[in-house]
Amino acid sequence: MVELKIERIYKDVKLPSYSYEHDAALDLPSAEECVLAPGEKKVIKTGLRFAIPRGHVGLIWDRSGLAAKNSIHTLAGVIDSGYRGEIGVVLINLGKEDFKIEKNMRIAQILIQPVVHANITEAKLDLKTERSEGGFGSSGLK
Repeated sequence: MVELKIERIYKDVKLPSYSYEHDAALDLPSAEECVLAPGEKKVIKTGLRFAIPRGHVGLIWDRSGLAAKNSIHTLAGVIDSGYRGEIGVVLINLGKEDFKIEKNMRIAQILIQPVVHANITEAKLDLKTERSEGGFGSSGLK
């Protein structure tokens, strides 16, 4: 288990929490009220700062209910361990109706994961693999 230190910028904002004991990600609240019109994108403040431990990353993901029922999707979403500013969640409304965001509404989730750093080596690559250069759709649908 990892210790995650969180500071509230606005005292009336809820701390993130796991909805269920064995959930993978913490729900992130909104620190503001606004309306997302169809096709509109906004950065929604959470009123929170995280001290993500070194060697870890925070990955911001959709809340499945908001995505499935309201077509609300997150964009961007990598929070590096060195970042200490307010966490903002980029939301876009892919639906056909306005979506009202209320203060302390759970708008996204953050998954804290270990990071593996790669040593970069420039090299001539062997392209003869089972997939080779097969791109999008190369494995088919069935």
